[in-house]
Amino acid sequence: MGTIGYALYRLLDLLLFIIFVQCIMTWIPGATQTKLYDILSTITDPIQDPIRSVVYRYLNSPLDITPIVVFFLIRIVQRVVLMVF
Repeated sequence: MGTIGYALYRLLDLLLFIIFVQCIMTWIPGATQTKLYDILSTITDPIQDPIRSVVYRYLNSPLDITPIVVFFLIRIVQRVVLMVF
């Protein structure tokens, strides 16, 4: 794997970690009102919001499964990066 592929793969790993941290923060009372959560939301919302709108359209549930869907999609993109680069 070349340098570009490796960098892209690691960037996607970092994005997965950020989404995971954001999910954990939603379980902690008051953590969603912190500056760190706002920064993480700024990074992840452009990816999660379009998927969230599709998920809510077809699955009307109080449970937000958007991070799970995003995890799977990012893992698929990582596999494609491994094959291409």
